[in-house]
Amino acid sequence: MNSNKEAFSQIVNALARNYDSLFYVDIATCSYIQYSSAKILDCVGVPSSGSDFFADSKKYAVKCIHPDDLAHVTRLFDKNAMLERLEENNIFTVVYRFILNGRIVHMRHSEIMCDDKMHIMCCLENIEGEYQKKKEQERNLKSARRMARLDSLTGIRNQNAFTEYSELLNSKIQNLHDTLHFGIVMCDVNDLKKINDTRGHSFGDEAILRTSRLICDIFDHSPVFRTGGDEFAVILDGRDYNERDALLKKLRDESLSNQHSRSGPVVACGMSVYDPASDKCFDDVFNRADKSMYENKHELKNNVQISRLHNTEGPLQQITPERKRILDSMFGAMYTLVGEGYIFLNDMRYDFSRWSIPLVADFGLKSEYMYNAGSIWQEYIHPDDLAVYRDAVDTIFKGNAEIKPIHYRARRPDGTYAVCSTRGFVLMDSNGAPEYFGGIIITD
Repeated sequence: MNSNKEAFSQIVNALARNYDSLFYVDIATCSYIQYSSAKILDCVGVPSSGSDFFADSKKYAVKCIHPDDLAHVTRLFDKNAMLERLEENNIFTVVYRFILNGRIVHMRHSEIMCDDKMHIMCCLENIEGEYQKKKEQERNLKSARRMARLDSLTGIRNQNAFTEYSELLNSKIQNLHDTLHFGIVMCDVNDLKKINDTRGHSFGDEAILRTSRLICDIFDHSPVFRTGGDEFAVILDGRDYNERDALLKKLRDESLSNQHSRSGPVVACGMSVYDPASDKCFDDVFNRADKSMYENKHELKNNVQISRLHNTEGPLQQITPERKRILDSMFGAMYTLVGEGYIFLNDMRYDFSRWSIPLVADFGLKSEYMYNAGSIWQEYIHPDDLAVYRDAVDTIFKGNAEIKPIHYRARRPDGTYAVCSTRGFVLMDSNGAPEYFGGIIITD
């Protein structure tokens, strides 16, 4: 008899090593013995044995079970409910949360009906590591799925996302949704290949980024997709759908203005609206929008209006195409070195400059290209710092190549001031006269 008890004890102890705690419960008397390998319940005072497993479990649950799980766990330790569960299936498993030493721990609770039908084994296993690993896998999978739907350059949705969205709309069209209303705006960046070939891919990427911002800013209540190298699509929804004609006009007007001033992206665009009476599928709407976009692209390419660069100070000697090409090439080199920082470059012969897009956007400047930029920028300087700024400008135009960093405050569009540190350089021509002034503006 003693040998049987010893063998039984060895078996239970061996089994308990697979769990953090194992309770061996006598169904008739409710008495129990706890076999624990990790002593995980010692901190809440759970005894190693007792006369009423079910009552004690409810008692100690209050001390260690997460408040949101307590009611559910209390119901688990109802004797009749447990026997009913195990009558249907000899094994029952559930996961809930413990709070141990101030830390949330996920535990797997397993109930096993013994072969003698007189005892139950109730087992607890700390699965926090397993749980966190699973959550990490889920996060990685979710992130991978999300990244598969995002364009790496612009951060907006990509062709994969557009295909999924179009399939969803196509399904609604096939199911004859009477309340379905949507439109499509197709957009194309003009001359992107030419920009890449003549000015480099960094300029091409900048053109794509600026186009993305322009489209997203105008159609800010609709999903925007980059569907190709130079192509974008907008699925008009809600307010944008209702205001579609005005928004399309705004985009076209902005593109014409940019074409004339050479100060921003030129975007060909076309629109089509779903007509339930004639459209049998999503492609019917898409193809009309695409056709309209190419018609607009043709109009832009054949636009013979004279393009004038932004000039806020009246007529000056206009910079020649060759000088502007040199300015753009030098600016491109600066952009490659600095990235999307606050950079500027001025052709001092024509007092014509180019400013980086982040600088234009963050301070509300009127254009990327400007004549008399020094006078324009001066309007943004804090009154108390104007003397420092003017002295620095005078030094530059007097031909002093030794430019010391200057510090001043510049006004943002919201009225607040950014503390700026300008670090510049002057390039001289063959006669020793100042020809180019450029630099970087660093803000605190």
